[in-house]
Amino acid sequence: MTIDELLLDRHIVVCTGSGGVGKTTSAAALALRAAELGRRAIVCTIDPARRLAQSMGLEQLGGEPKLVPVTAGRSRSKGELWAMMLDMKSTFDQMVLEMTTPERAEKIFTNPFYHHISSTLAGTQEYMAMEKLWELHEEGRWELIVIDTPPTRSALDFLDAPRRLTDFLEGRFLKLMMLPYMKAGRTGLKVINFGTRVALRAVTRITGSDLFADVADFFQQFEGMYETFKLRSKRVRELMTARRTAFLVVTAPTEPSLKEARYFAERLTDEKIPLGGIIVNRAHAVPGVAGLEDPAAIAARVGDGVLAEALRTYGAWRAVSLREERLLDGTLGAMEDTPVWRIPDLADDVHDLRSLHEIGELLAQVATS
Repeated sequence: MTIDELLLDRHIVVCTGSGGVGKTTSAAALALRAAELGRRAIVCTIDPARRLAQSMGLEQLGGEPKLVPVTAGRSRSKGELWAMMLDMKSTFDQMVLEMTTPERAEKIFTNPFYHHISSTLAGTQEYMAMEKLWELHEEGRWELIVIDTPPTRSALDFLDAPRRLTDFLEGRFLKLMMLPYMKAGRTGLKVINFGTRVALRAVTRITGSDLFADVADFFQQFEGMYETFKLRSKRVRELMTARRTAFLVVTAPTEPSLKEARYFAERLTDEKIPLGGIIVNRAHAVPGVAGLEDPAAIAARVGDGVLAEALRTYGAWRAVSLREERLLDGTLGAMEDTPVWRIPDLADDVHDLRSLHEIGELLAQVATS
């Protein structure tokens, strides 16, 4: 399957991978390419660099979808490109409002412990990315939704962290420890046994909350919402495994990044989540030239000068290309049924729509391997 075929066939494309491999740029370029192919596409980015927002003709990206003026100066654009940035806390707030009454939601919103888990707790951003994906899907306004996943240290965090967050919010063990305090009320701290008090102090240090009551109040207010929370998580998970969803694993041409990409791709397959392919970003492809198998030796014979310098430069980049080729064969070579696209290392940073358009063109033209 080519990139264009994938963009025309799927409803959801999720760009994932470890931090710093170019997920955000890839997601934006894919959404732009889809718009140029005639689709009404939206890309949801996770805290994008300011220059990327500007490259899409926007001063900044916010939590509401904005139309990107891609048709200006580009007559071949038949569709629409929309863009937005994930606002983690507002997405969490909206989810809570849908799960309970406004009065109860307000009590949760004013709780300091809730402020912590809705903005900084590990796993929250990944879960909210999935939740936003569901919201955009339910709105039914877009033919293609492209999601840029959070910049995690490991791509696997995107699959694992939401499950950990759900387990944490269910909070069986923590609530069991806090049960005496929750029953006794705010003035009943003295009735807690020593072990529970130590555990609560640990929670306090982690969350930055000054009072045990904040934690207890949160779990009391959240009581009864766990099943709904888990049901929503299950619903989003089903969307992830739908046929018209595709995960694209973005990686760099380095051994650690490629090994992680393969492991993540295999994990997606094991969990029956559709794998659309792998994008190797900033790759180097320098073809061999007959008679220049040893450019360094030829450079030594011709002596100093422009030709010798050109030969040494060619030799250095050819060595990089061969090394990357060996890495790709060693890590992704056995994945014969998985498309692999390569984006060459461009001379300039992505700074405008033309740059994003160029990446889309390269993805569409490059042969898969």
